[in-house]
Amino acid sequence: MPKGQMGGRPGSHSGGRPGGRPREREQEEVPGLDERVVQISRVAKVVKGGRHFGFRVVVVVGDNNGSVGVGVGKARDVPEAIRKGTERARKVMQKVPLVGTTIPHPITSKFGASLVLLKPATPGTGVIAAGGMRAVLECAGVRDVLTKSLGSPNRLNVVYATMQALQELSDAELEAKRRNKQVQTLLPPWRKAKNGQPA
Repeated sequence: MPKGQMGGRPGSHSGGRPGGRPREREQEEVPGLDERVVQISRVAKVVKGGRHFGFRVVVVVGDNNGSVGVGVGKARDVPEAIRKGTERARKVMQKVPLVGTTIPHPITSKFGASLVLLKPATPGTGVIAAGGMRAVLECAGVRDVLTKSLGSPNRLNVVYATMQALQELSDAELEAKRRNKQVQTLLPPWRKAKNGQPA
C-alpha cells in the first residue's frame, strides 16, 4: 500500500445513514381519540459516572365513549416520553361499563397509598373531580360523577386507582348480588322505580 494511503471501506468516513435520515418514527395520529398529559416529572438515574436525567410522562388516552387507557413513558426529552406514554396507553385501552353519562354504582378503589371514591350523579351535574381523576373519567366518556380522593395525593397512584375503579365496575344487579344487598340500595335515586325495578 502506498505511503499516506489509509485502508478501510469506501464511504466509511461519511457517517450516518444515506441522506442523513433520523431514526425517530413519526407518531401516527388516531382520529377520535382524546389524549391528555396528566403529569411531567423530571427523574434521575444514578450510574457509576454520575446521574442521567430524563423525564417521566403520564398520559391518558380515551375515545370519550367507554374506552380508556393509561400509559407511562420515560425518555431523555419530553416529546419522546409523551410519544412512548401515548403508545402504551393506546395498547392497554379497556372498555368501561357506563349507564348513560354516569357510572352504574358507587365504588371505592385503592392503589398503593391512594384511595378514591366514585359515585353516580344526576344528569347535568358534570365531572366533580380534579387532576388525574378528571382526565381519566372524561376520556372514558363519564359526564356526570361525584368523586373524592381519600388517600395519598400522588398523581400517578390516583390515576391508577381511578382506572382500577372503572375496571371493577359492573351491572348494578350483579353488584348487588355479589354484595348480598338489594338492588335499590345501590341504585341512584333517579334510577329507582316505584315497583322496585331499576328504571
